[in-house]
Amino acid sequence: MDSGKRPEQPRIGLVLTGGGARAAYQVGVLRAISEMLPADAPSPFQIICGTSAGAINATVLAANAMNFRHGVRQLMTVWKNFHVHHIYRADPVGAFHNSGAWVVALLTGGLGRKTPISLLDNSPLALMLNTKLDFGGIQRSIDSGDLHAFSISCSGYTSGQSVTFYQGMPGLEPWHRARRIGIPMPIRPDHLLASSALPFIFPPVRINREYFGDGSMRQIAPVSPALHLGADRLFVIGVGRQLEPRHERIKTEMFPSLAQIAGHCLNSIFLDSLEVDLERLQRINRTLSIIPRELLEKNNMPLHTVDFRMLSPSVALEKIAIDHTHTLPRTIRTLLFTLGALKKSGSNLVSYLLFEKEYCRALIQLGYEDTMQRRDDLMQFLGYEACWL
Repeated sequence: MDSGKRPEQPRIGLVLTGGGARAAYQVGVLRAISEMLPADAPSPFQIICGTSAGAINATVLAANAMNFRHGVRQLMTVWKNFHVHHIYRADPVGAFHNSGAWVVALLTGGLGRKTPISLLDNSPLALMLNTKLDFGGIQRSIDSGDLHAFSISCSGYTSGQSVTFYQGMPGLEPWHRARRIGIPMPIRPDHLLASSALPFIFPPVRINREYFGDGSMRQIAPVSPALHLGADRLFVIGVGRQLEPRHERIKTEMFPSLAQIAGHCLNSIFLDSLEVDLERLQRINRTLSIIPRELLEKNNMPLHTVDFRMLSPSVALEKIAIDHTHTLPRTIRTLLFTLGALKKSGSNLVSYLLFEKEYCRALIQLGYEDTMQRRDDLMQFLGYEACWL
């Protein structure tokens, strides 16, 4: 495809949600988008917002906003070659020391201020974030005009607020809403480590005065940061099926395992709020469509509809995870076995922790195929003319 400039268009915000290893699906979607665009095209997303593992993907894209395909290739290189030990310690000492101390802390009510309160040790992820990501590239993208704003969302354990740290063009105003605020601040590794700190799985991270955990917790409005930062359209990539078939409620005598409960909680954190927020946006759009523009202006209500596209897996990712649990290191398999996570009922939990290349590649391929099936519509949404198809 020949190079070319993207035509003038509304400002598009990219929303990358959380989900641990499930975020590999996002990379497949982004790969498809990058192949649809001119080879040296800048990012089609002028506003990039990330949460949890999506925050890490978002950072790479923000730092490479001047060349979208280059940023996606960086993501592909990492995700296609992932192993668990790149994210958390999988050796016997590292795995069982943390998990053992965690169990003791639960049984004793805590042993002190420095008691480990996480199942796994994610120090390898901290090292990778500090050494591999180009945080200076974020400001260069802003200065070049290819990036309007970039944000990372975290959850404050003390305040109970969803805090969005953002970096962007001059003139962006902080916001304060119920249970959610926006704070201008240069994005650094600690923001990503905090945003991706799965509750109970990884330890909280202190930023300034407060400890933070995974940004998907208490994030009642996942798409709102992009709108606050000036997005006119939204492109959302989720990591859970949005049109799940209705499951028949059947009688069961088996008490749910710890892994099944944990997987259920993670699904609630990562999937439910996004569905609700998009439903709310659809209702607002429908309401605005029947209110005359003159009436809105007369009552000083500068509201407008927000067009959006949502990409989510066409196949339940926990079903894919079941086929790849054998690729986990023996130590982690043993640990997950004790939690009941290697059973079918515990596959949800595994789908968030399976940072192994075979699983990640399967998710990347699924994301790529799901996106290519909507190629024409997405190209039009992104503002490219038919001549680029």
